[in-house]
Amino acid sequence: MNYDFDRIIDRRQTCSVKWDFNQQIFGCEDVLPLWVADMDFEAPQAVVEALVDRAKHGIFGYSNGMDGYYEALIAWLRDRHSWEIRRDWISFSPGVVFALNELVRSLTKPEDKILIQSPVYPPFYKAIKNNGREVVNSQLRVAHGRYVMDFEDLEEKFSSGVKMMILCNPHNPVGRVWESEELDRLGRLCLDHKVIVISDEIHGDLIYEGYHHIPFASLSPELALQSIVCTAPSKTFNLAGLQTSNLIIPNAEYRQAYEASRDLTGIHNPNVFGITALEAAYREGGDWLNQLMHYLKESVEFLKTSFAQELPQIKMIQPEGTYLVWLDFRELKMEPRELQNFLVHKAGVGLNPGFQFGPGGEGFARLNIGCSRSVLEEGFERIRAAIGELA
Repeated sequence: MNYDFDRIIDRRQTCSVKWDFNQQIFGCEDVLPLWVADMDFEAPQAVVEALVDRAKHGIFGYSNGMDGYYEALIAWLRDRHSWEIRRDWISFSPGVVFALNELVRSLTKPEDKILIQSPVYPPFYKAIKNNGREVVNSQLRVAHGRYVMDFEDLEEKFSSGVKMMILCNPHNPVGRVWESEELDRLGRLCLDHKVIVISDEIHGDLIYEGYHHIPFASLSPELALQSIVCTAPSKTFNLAGLQTSNLIIPNAEYRQAYEASRDLTGIHNPNVFGITALEAAYREGGDWLNQLMHYLKESVEFLKTSFAQELPQIKMIQPEGTYLVWLDFRELKMEPRELQNFLVHKAGVGLNPGFQFGPGGEGFARLNIGCSRSVLEEGFERIRAAIGELA
């Protein structure tokens, strides 16, 4: 079937973090929210129908994944990403952020060094700091308008005693889809320095034409035993509210340590609707995803052309994956919080301020294009008009 991603669905009064909490988040109501990473599109029809059918059953007791759940996940990773995994490698998590915290607690010790690559998803920092570990940052470099890893810096930092790395693959917010040569080189460094890698691959299905997502643990058997891959249907199919994610942990020792730590929180099983949605999405959502990526590609092209022609002082980093666009506002010569205040209170758009993503994010902002084109056009026009008033 054909999906209409142009159709606007009113999400207000649905307990939506994105649409119902402007006052609490931005300090005013009249803000067009283009920030948090969920989309304004309906999930695939097969997912909606599966959830409705399950709701009609009327009994919502304790639940767990059955054969179909695991078979759907295994087949998706095999068919979409050419990665063969085993069922016993799979561990449930209610979310990737939850998993990051549990993995940090269970696989490292207080004051251990954990490396990240800024500018990067803010919960990475919290998972390290809140659990009494030390953040070690290897900032990404920009080469010819594209972010790249600084391998010399990585090797120096790994040599200082780093125990773990949290890899963003694909990268949020800069939109990089790491290539095999980059991941191979990183993998060799991690093996040489015995660095455990947590690879956050929650955006791994959202890849634009011409690019290819590579699961980190698929690179070699040795790296599989030294890494954990975090997956979820939440970003792909807009199911974040169902709180169902999976970790792929080939190393039995790591898996047992994670599950023991998770069990201490009192969380043992996925919720029944998450199970239902995951299986339906991975079995029947492929065509929906293909249509979504075509629509998102057109949205990227709209923004790229609009900024180049009407706001050349704002530079857009071309995303290779995700529905998040990293915008460079540095030519406006505003301090980071001044820029955020300008975007919210003058332009009336709610973006994620770049400084929240750590060093290298100052002067940038993250924009979510997972919305109808007309909403995106309105967001661009608000930014254009506000910048026009600066002249």
